[in-house]
Amino acid sequence: MDPVIAPSADGDLVDRLRHGDSAAFTDLVRAWSPAMLHVARSCVASQASAEEAVQETWLALIRGIDRFEGRSSLRTWVFHTLLNIARRQGVRERRAVPVADPEVQNAAPTVDPRRFRPAGEQWAGGWRADAAPRAWGPEAAALSGEVRALIADALARLPDRQRVVVQLRDVDGVPAEEICDLLNLTAANQRVLLHRGRAALRQHLEDYYHPREEETQ
Repeated sequence: MDPVIAPSADGDLVDRLRHGDSAAFTDLVRAWSPAMLHVARSCVASQASAEEAVQETWLALIRGIDRFEGRSSLRTWVFHTLLNIARRQGVRERRAVPVADPEVQNAAPTVDPRRFRPAGEQWAGGWRADAAPRAWGPEAAALSGEVRALIADALARLPDRQRVVVQLRDVDGVPAEEICDLLNLTAANQRVLLHRGRAALRQHLEDYYHPREEETQ
Protein backbone atom coordinates (compact mmCIF):
# COMPACT_ATOMS: atom_id res chain seq x y z
CA MET A 1 0.00 0.00 0.00
CA ASP A 2 1.22 3.51 -0.82
CA PRO A 3 2.38 5.03 2.49
CA VAL A 4 1.65 8.56 1.30
CA ILE A 5 -1.69 10.00 2.35
CA ALA A 6 -3.70 10.90 -0.74
CA PRO A 7 -4.86 14.50 -1.40
CA SER A 8 -8.47 13.27 -1.39
CA ALA A 9 -8.13 12.70 2.34
CA ASP A 10 -7.09 16.33 2.96
CA GLY A 11 -10.49 17.63 4.05
CA ASP A 12 -10.99 15.15 6.87
CA LEU A 13 -7.30 15.21 7.76
CA VAL A 14 -7.16 18.99 8.06
CA ASP A 15 -10.27 18.99 10.26
CA ARG A 16 -8.69 16.39 12.55
CA LEU A 17 -5.47 18.37 12.78
CA ARG A 18 -7.34 21.58 13.55
CA HIS A 19 -9.14 19.81 16.37
CA GLY A 20 -5.88 18.63 17.89
CA ASP A 21 -6.17 14.96 16.89
CA SER A 22 -2.81 13.61 18.05
CA ALA A 23 -3.29 10.29 16.25
CA ALA A 24 -3.77 12.06 12.92
CA PHE A 25 -0.64 14.13 13.52
CA THR A 26 1.39 11.06 14.52
CA ASP A 27 0.28 9.18 11.39
CA LEU A 28 1.23 12.14 9.23
CA VAL A 29 4.67 12.46 10.82
CA ARG A 30 5.35 8.76 10.26
CA ALA A 31 4.10 8.83 6.66
CA TRP A 32 5.83 11.98 5.43
CA SER A 33 8.97 12.44 7.53
CA PRO A 34 11.20 10.05 5.52
CA ALA A 35 10.47 11.90 2.26
CA MET A 36 10.84 15.26 4.02
CA LEU A 37 14.28 14.27 5.27
CA HIS A 38 15.31 13.35 1.72
CA VAL A 39 14.20 16.75 0.43
CA ALA A 40 15.70 18.74 3.30
CA ARG A 41 19.02 16.93 3.00
CA SER A 42 19.44 18.29 -0.53
CA CYS A 43 19.41 21.85 0.85
CA VAL A 44 21.54 21.61 4.00
CA ALA A 45 25.01 20.42 4.91
CA SER A 46 24.25 17.58 7.32
CA GLN A 47 21.68 15.01 8.35
CA ALA A 48 21.30 16.79 11.68
CA SER A 49 20.39 20.02 9.87
CA ALA A 50 17.86 18.13 7.75
CA GLU A 51 16.25 16.67 10.87
CA GLU A 52 16.10 20.14 12.41
CA ALA A 53 14.37 21.49 9.29
CA VAL A 54 11.80 18.70 9.39
CA GLN A 55 11.08 19.28 13.08
CA GLU A 56 10.67 23.01 12.47
CA THR A 57 8.27 22.24 9.61
CA TRP A 58 6.06 20.09 11.83
CA LEU A 59 5.97 22.88 14.38
CA ALA A 60 5.00 25.29 11.59
CA LEU A 61 2.18 22.93 10.60
CA ILE A 62 0.80 22.88 14.14
CA ARG A 63 0.97 26.66 14.38
CA GLY A 64 -0.35 27.36 10.89
CA ILE A 65 -2.95 24.68 10.14
CA ASP A 66 -5.81 27.11 10.80
CA ARG A 67 -4.49 29.28 7.95
CA PHE A 68 -4.39 26.43 5.42
CA GLU A 69 -6.85 27.36 2.65
CA GLY A 70 -6.69 24.21 0.54
CA ARG A 71 -5.41 25.91 -2.63
CA SER A 72 -2.90 23.07 -2.94
CA SER A 73 -2.75 19.63 -1.35
CA LEU A 74 -1.75 19.58 2.29
CA ARG A 75 1.40 17.66 1.40
CA THR A 76 2.45 20.29 -1.16
CA TRP A 77 1.87 23.02 1.42
CA VAL A 78 3.94 21.15 4.01
CA PHE A 79 6.78 20.45 1.59
CA HIS A 80 6.90 24.05 0.37
CA THR A 81 7.17 25.12 4.00
CA LEU A 82 9.96 22.60 4.48
CA LEU A 83 11.87 23.85 1.44
CA ASN A 84 11.67 27.44 2.65
CA ILE A 85 12.99 26.45 6.07
CA ALA A 86 15.72 24.16 4.71
CA ARG A 87 16.91 26.72 2.17
CA ARG A 88 17.20 29.36 4.85
CA GLN A 89 19.28 26.92 6.88
CA GLY A 90 21.38 26.18 3.81
CA VAL A 91 22.11 29.87 3.35
CA ARG A 92 23.15 30.12 6.97
CA GLU A 93 25.47 27.20 6.37
CA ARG A 94 26.86 28.98 3.29
CA ARG A 95 25.63 26.29 1.01
CA ALA A 96 23.82 27.85 -1.93
CA VAL A 97 21.10 25.89 -3.74
CA PRO A 98 21.85 26.08 -7.53
CA VAL A 99 19.23 27.57 -9.80
CA ALA A 100 20.45 25.75 -12.91
CA ASP A 101 20.98 22.06 -12.36
CA PRO A 102 24.52 21.05 -13.44
CA GLU A 103 23.60 17.39 -12.93
CA VAL A 104 21.19 17.67 -15.84
CA GLN A 105 23.25 19.98 -18.04
CA ASN A 106 26.83 18.80 -17.63
CA ALA A 107 26.88 15.31 -16.12
CA ALA A 108 28.60 12.54 -18.06
CA PRO A 109 26.50 9.52 -19.09
CA THR A 110 26.03 6.98 -16.27
CA VAL A 111 25.89 4.10 -18.79
CA ASP A 112 28.13 3.71 -21.85
CA PRO A 113 26.11 5.34 -24.69
CA ARG A 114 27.35 2.65 -27.10
CA ARG A 115 24.96 0.23 -25.35
CA PHE A 116 21.97 2.11 -26.85
CA ARG A 117 20.59 2.11 -30.40
CA PRO A 118 21.87 5.14 -32.37
CA ALA A 119 19.71 7.83 -33.95
CA GLY A 120 18.19 6.73 -37.24
CA GLU A 121 17.62 3.14 -36.17
CA GLN A 122 14.24 1.74 -35.18
CA TRP A 123 13.78 2.12 -31.42
CA ALA A 124 16.59 4.71 -31.28
CA GLY A 125 17.74 5.24 -27.71
CA GLY A 126 16.71 1.77 -26.58
CA TRP A 127 19.09 -0.99 -25.50
CA ARG A 128 21.02 -2.77 -28.27
CA ALA A 129 20.18 -6.49 -28.36
CA ASP A 130 23.73 -7.46 -27.37
CA ALA A 131 24.10 -4.75 -24.73
CA ALA A 132 20.93 -4.88 -22.64
CA PRO A 133 21.38 -5.36 -18.87
CA ARG A 134 22.09 -8.95 -17.98
CA ALA A 135 19.90 -10.92 -15.59
CA TRP A 136 20.75 -9.99 -12.03
CA GLY A 137 19.86 -13.30 -10.42
CA PRO A 138 17.51 -12.99 -7.42
CA GLU A 139 14.21 -11.18 -7.67
CA ALA A 140 14.01 -7.89 -5.82
CA ALA A 141 11.85 -9.42 -3.06
CA ALA A 142 14.58 -11.97 -2.33
CA LEU A 143 17.54 -9.59 -2.27
CA SER A 144 19.96 -10.38 0.51
CA GLY A 145 20.80 -7.92 3.24
CA GLU A 146 24.18 -7.47 1.60
CA VAL A 147 22.63 -6.35 -1.69
CA ARG A 148 20.15 -4.09 0.07
CA ALA A 149 23.10 -2.44 1.79
CA LEU A 150 24.78 -2.13 -1.61
CA ILE A 151 21.74 -0.35 -3.04
CA ALA A 152 21.50 1.96 -0.04
CA ASP A 153 25.18 2.84 -0.38
CA ALA A 154 24.82 3.46 -4.13
CA LEU A 155 21.78 5.66 -3.50
CA ALA A 156 23.68 7.69 -0.91
CA ARG A 157 26.47 8.29 -3.43
CA LEU A 158 24.19 9.81 -6.06
CA PRO A 159 24.34 13.59 -6.58
CA ASP A 160 21.88 15.35 -4.29
CA ARG A 161 19.15 16.12 -6.82
CA GLN A 162 19.27 12.66 -8.40
CA ARG A 163 19.11 11.02 -4.97
CA VAL A 164 16.13 13.10 -3.86
CA VAL A 165 14.16 12.46 -7.06
CA VAL A 166 14.85 8.69 -6.99
CA GLN A 167 13.98 8.44 -3.30
CA LEU A 168 10.78 10.44 -3.63
CA ARG A 169 9.66 8.57 -6.75
CA ASP A 170 10.79 5.00 -6.09
CA VAL A 171 11.04 4.80 -2.29
CA ASP A 172 8.28 7.13 -1.11
CA GLY A 173 5.93 6.74 -4.09
CA VAL A 174 5.42 10.46 -4.74
CA PRO A 175 3.91 11.08 -8.22
CA ALA A 176 6.20 12.69 -10.81
CA GLU A 177 3.97 15.75 -11.19
CA GLU A 178 4.11 16.43 -7.47
CA ILE A 179 7.89 16.01 -7.38
CA CYS A 180 8.16 18.69 -10.06
CA ASP A 181 5.99 20.98 -7.97
CA LEU A 182 7.81 20.25 -4.70
CA LEU A 183 11.32 20.70 -6.13
CA ASN A 184 10.50 23.36 -8.73
CA LEU A 185 11.61 21.12 -11.59
CA THR A 186 10.38 20.94 -15.15
CA ALA A 187 8.94 17.60 -16.21
CA ALA A 188 11.95 17.10 -18.49
CA ASN A 189 14.46 17.76 -15.71
CA GLN A 190 12.61 15.41 -13.38
CA ARG A 191 12.73 12.67 -16.00
CA VAL A 192 16.45 13.20 -16.66
CA LEU A 193 17.34 13.17 -12.96
CA LEU A 194 15.24 10.05 -12.39
CA HIS A 195 16.75 8.30 -15.43
CA ARG A 196 20.33 9.13 -14.45
CA GLY A 197 19.79 8.06 -10.86
CA ARG A 198 18.11 4.79 -11.82
CA ALA A 199 20.79 4.08 -14.44
CA ALA A 200 23.55 4.57 -11.88
CA LEU A 201 21.85 2.20 -9.44
CA ARG A 202 21.25 -0.33 -12.23
CA GLN A 203 24.91 -0.20 -13.26
CA HIS A 204 25.98 -0.63 -9.64
CA LEU A 205 23.87 -3.79 -9.35
CA GLU A 206 25.02 -5.11 -12.70
CA ASP A 207 28.66 -4.63 -11.73
CA TYR A 208 28.00 -6.45 -8.46
CA TYR A 209 26.49 -9.53 -10.09
CA HIS A 210 28.67 -9.50 -13.22
CA PRO A 211 31.99 -7.68 -12.61
CA ARG A 212 33.35 -6.04 -15.72
CA GLU A 213 35.95 -8.08 -17.56
CA GLU A 214 38.72 -5.56 -16.97
CA GLU A 215 38.09 -5.77 -13.23
CA THR A 216 38.48 -9.57 -13.20
CA GLN A 217 41.67 -9.76 -15.28
